[in-house]
Amino acid sequence: MLRTVIFGLAAGTAIALGPSPAAALNIFACEPEWGALARELVGDQANVYTATTALQDVHRIEARPSLIAAARRADLLVCTGAGLEAGWLPLLTRESGNARIQPGTAGYFEAAHAVALVDVPTRLDRSAGDVHPQGDPHIHTDPRNIARVAQALTDRLAELDPAGADRYRARHRAFAERWQQAIARWEAVGAPLRGLRVVEQHRGFTYLLRWLGIEVAGYLEPKPGLEPTTGHMSRLLEQQRARPAGMVIRASYHDPRASVWFAERAKLPAVVLPFSVGGDAASKDLFSWYDAMLDALLKAAK
Repeated sequence: MLRTVIFGLAAGTAIALGPSPAAALNIFACEPEWGALARELVGDQANVYTATTALQDVHRIEARPSLIAAARRADLLVCTGAGLEAGWLPLLTRESGNARIQPGTAGYFEAAHAVALVDVPTRLDRSAGDVHPQGDPHIHTDPRNIARVAQALTDRLAELDPAGADRYRARHRAFAERWQQAIARWEAVGAPLRGLRVVEQHRGFTYLLRWLGIEVAGYLEPKPGLEPTTGHMSRLLEQQRARPAGMVIRASYHDPRASVWFAERAKLPAVVLPFSVGGDAASKDLFSWYDAMLDALLKAAK
């Protein structure tokens, strides 16, 4: 695995329009899952910088000078898109002064373009809470989406670095084979979860739950992005008495108080799921991250 490399340039340094044929690509990944995927595809042929961690709320990231410095050297920016980074990515790309990674260029890659988004709102109304206009951007929690993004990202790497195209495609073939085998294993191991009902703190695992056939019985947030309230959770408790769920789930970066409060009163296990690579000690890469999520769900279901 590549070590994370932090890049920096003094202000005013001339900007090249493309990487030198002999130089490794510099990749700026907005989220840990895309940093991990990039490493699978490039091996030691590129430098990968990951801007955020799985213990951060990626909606609310500050475009710090260190991130701007890293973006300034990037040849390829790999982000989720679909509005997920809308609060900080435009500022980051603008302040970087890097012509290579501006929207519309080959160096600007949005993973969401490779998949079909779910929960696209039919109308936009701020009273509905923090709704994503383009649909749910948390595509990485379904491994089938990872496979689609891997293919698209390989194509983009080959476009940016034609000299390394054969290496990227060979690494992609090897990754895709391992990944499809892992998906088959996860689906077999996760089969007992099909039909399970869960209460979710925030709409973050929609793709994961749909893939596994898990039903959402309710959300602790009264509206997306709004903090859970005692009144709302009390009403949710009443609903649970008629048709109880099997567990309460939250991402590792969320405040645990609401899920613990609800779980204690509903007498349900409170499950913490790593939201990406690095979300817990076991989630060291894409494969072990999915293993960790499945393990947590299966243990609670028992």
